[in-house]
Amino acid sequence: MDDLLAATADRIFAGGGDVWAALTAAGLTTVGVPEDAGGSGGTLEDAAAVLRTAGYRAAAVPLAETGWLAGRLLAEAGLPLPDGPLTAAAADDLARVPWARDARGIAVVNGDRLDYYERGRFDAAPGANLAGEPRDRVVLGPEPTASGPCTADLRTRGALARAVQLTGALRRALDLTVRYAGEREQFGRPLGRFQAVQQAVAELAGEAVVADVAVRAAVRAPDDPVAVAAAKANASRAAGTAAAIAHQVHGALGVTAEHPLHTVTLRLWSWREEYGSEHAWAAELGGRATAASPLWPFLIGA
Repeated sequence: MDDLLAATADRIFAGGGDVWAALTAAGLTTVGVPEDAGGSGGTLEDAAAVLRTAGYRAAAVPLAETGWLAGRLLAEAGLPLPDGPLTAAAADDLARVPWARDARGIAVVNGDRLDYYERGRFDAAPGANLAGEPRDRVVLGPEPTASGPCTADLRTRGALARAVQLTGALRRALDLTVRYAGEREQFGRPLGRFQAVQQAVAELAGEAVVADVAVRAAVRAPDDPVAVAAAKANASRAAGTAAAIAHQVHGALGVTAEHPLHTVTLRLWSWREEYGSEHAWAAELGGRATAASPLWPFLIGA
């Protein structure tokens, strides 16, 4: 199922036009949200397949925010799932809310309560991340539209969503680099024939694979804080290395507006910091490892 969803999503992202309308018509904006709660159903792995594809295509749409975050939060709180794009935030962190200006509503985690504010009950002052995606300062109105119980850790869920997106972008950076190294000639032969370039591309491939393995494991165990911490730490670390290698191989071409690489690497640099950087999640892992007794079961995930 996830292969079919990924293929469908890829056709939509590659096709241009009104991408959000096409995703909505295909039911892909709320994959992973139960049908009885107003979503499209499917597993979190299904949702990850769509989100990974969005990362691969550097799609400028609030897919993670609508289904993976806000949609699931509303479903778990027993609140209706509105049509249209949504976003989510923590009540004590409203400075850089993703896609708030475009959202029909915002799900706000406030301790053990989820407050939903529909459009008109909050203001969004425009901001942006390095990739130009909306990251807006939100001011909430005095009363939410609806409230319900909440036990979710938004930071952990957001970190896993960004990690999934990062793996898609990492794969795209690798594909673009491999293709360019095979096509671009220098001193009468393709760049990919030079040993130094081969070693660099191999390192990029290794980073992409390690991150992908860690993230897929966390998607299968999203409630395991160790798995999610390892996923985000690995994906964020890989993002910096991969972006540097990809631009080194591409040279000046990779930063031009006509080339897709810069749209991918700008997202790698942006997403690696959101919902916790590699250093923050590595510190989380270190703290848990230090507290674990005995250590070996912790290390092997027993």
